[in-house]
Parts: sequence; structure tokens; C-alpha cells
Amino acid sequence: MSDLLHISSSPHVRSKVSTSGIMGTVLLALLPAALFGIYNFGPHALLLILISMATCVATEAVYEHFMHKKLTVRDYSAAVTGLLLALNLPPSAPWWIPVIGGVFAVLVVKQLFGGLGQNFMNPALAARCFLLISFTGRMTNFAVPENAWGKVVDTVSGATPLAALKAGESVDVMSLFLGNVQGTIGETSALAILIGAAILLGTKVIDCRIPLTYIGTFAVFVLLFGGHGFDMSYLAAHLFGGGLMLGAWFMATDYVTTPITKKGQLVYGVCLGVFTGLFRIFGGSAEGVSYAIIFCNLLVPLIERVTMPVAFGKGGKKA
Repeated sequence: MSDLLHISSSPHVRSKVSTSGIMGTVLLALLPAALFGIYNFGPHALLLILISMATCVATEAVYEHFMHKKLTVRDYSAAVTGLLLALNLPPSAPWWIPVIGGVFAVLVVKQLFGGLGQNFMNPALAARCFLLISFTGRMTNFAVPENAWGKVVDTVSGATPLAALKAGESVDVMSLFLGNVQGTIGETSALAILIGAAILLGTKVIDCRIPLTYIGTFAVFVLLFGGHGFDMSYLAAHLFGGGLMLGAWFMATDYVTTPITKKGQLVYGVCLGVFTGLFRIFGGSAEGVSYAIIFCNLLVPLIERVTMPVAFGKGGKKA
């Protein structure tokens, strides 16, 4: 009879899905955007990706070694952080930019707050914002590297499509969708990003609740306050331009920094759409996705508190 009794702490029902499995799938899903970025911007883009991923993995390994903690680089979370950071860098960035960003992302934002599962905001986006504040000129120089396979990229009047759009210029929506434009390494091709999103959805690593709420709210905001009425070309340029697609499908869905409740995820998506719209339409910068996501990361504890379902048997009216 004693053989039938097994005493253990909760949780008593465990999933067979591992962290390394999830992160491996995310790496696979990011591959289309990464490969297109390398094709679009040349060998220097590949170099930045490799340096960023190596820096993040090495920083995590060194920190855990000296802190006598369990080595976690095999769960691929540091590699994902490094790849996401690289995809958010301009292709002309010097090699030391991903080094500084990778150390900041893994050491300051992730490890000093307890490691995987304890960070209060997305490490890759926190690092990008840190780099934008510290090295504004380097992080906003979207010139195509000279060694970009001899490929000619549509420069959209010497600016990113969103900057051109904010200046009142017209942009080619099809070029935005396919990716033949300026921008960061991984954000230019909405098509490549959507292929990766399909992989995440098909493998059930994410669901579409947060991304669609985010994109839908932002679309409504642009139509109402963008100043162009119901101009679908203008809306499409905002949807496919900049980091919206990359942010919505790959960074707003980060397990650690998003609400755990279903209602909370909807509220979170609405907040993301509103703040991105505010930053893009009324802010001084043409972009706003990175700041919107890390700001909403800080709202997650409050969102969870107000959307947490009442436990069964509690909350009823007293006689």
C-alpha cells in the first residue's frame, strides 16, 4: 500500500515542455528574420549577430561560474536574448555595441534580478533602450554597410520608412512588407517575421491573444489619431514599418514579463497598442515599440493584481 503513496511539493502536474525546447523553437522562429537581415545588410550584420549571441552566453556563463550558481546556458535563453538584441541593432553599428548591450541585458537586467524567470523587463529591449540613450548617434544611423553583398537597398529618402512617414513623405508598402528598406537588422521584413510567428503559433509556444490585441489596438489608435483618417496605405505602413511586428510576436509575448491571466493579457495588449501609438504619433521619435513594451512590463504586477480571478468560495456577499 505504501508503494501507492508519493509525497511531493506542488506542482503535482508537470508539463513535458522544457525551457530549452521553448527557447530552441524561438531561435528557429527568429531564423527567417535573421537570415533576411544578413541577406539584406551583408556580412557585418552576421558579425553583429554572432558577437551579440556570444556575449550574452559568455556573460551568463561567467557570472554563474563566479557566483557558484548552476550553469544555465544550455537552456538557450541567453542565446535568444543575444539574437533578439542583434535583430534590434542598426546594421552599421560597431562591433562593441552588441558587447555592451549583451553584458547589460544578461548581467544587469537578468542575472542581478535572479536569473531566468525573475527579470522585470525584457532584457533585449532594455539593452536596446540603454544603448539608444547612451549612444544615440550610433543607434540611429541606419546607413547600409558598404559590404552589403553589393546589394542596393531602397533608402526611402535617406531615412527609415517611419521617419519618412512622420515627415509627411510616402513610402512603398510592398517594400516594407518584403523588407527592401532601411531599419534594424531584424525588423525590415514583415514577411520573414510573420513566417517566424507562424512557427511559434503552430508549435503552441505562444498564442495570438497578446499580439493580435496589441496590433489591433494600435491600428485603431492610428486610424483615430494618425491624422490621415481611414487611409489603409498609411495604416499598413505603420503596421509593417519599424519594430511593431517583431515586438508584437517575439518580445511582447515573453513568458516572464507578461501577465499570467487571460484578462490581464488582453489589458496588456491594449496598453501596448495605446502607448506605441502615443509614442509614434505624438512623440518626438518615429518609433516607440521598445519603450512601449518595457514600460508595459513595469505595469504587469498591477495588471495581474486587478485581473486575478477570485478563488472559488471567496468574494461572495456576506449575509
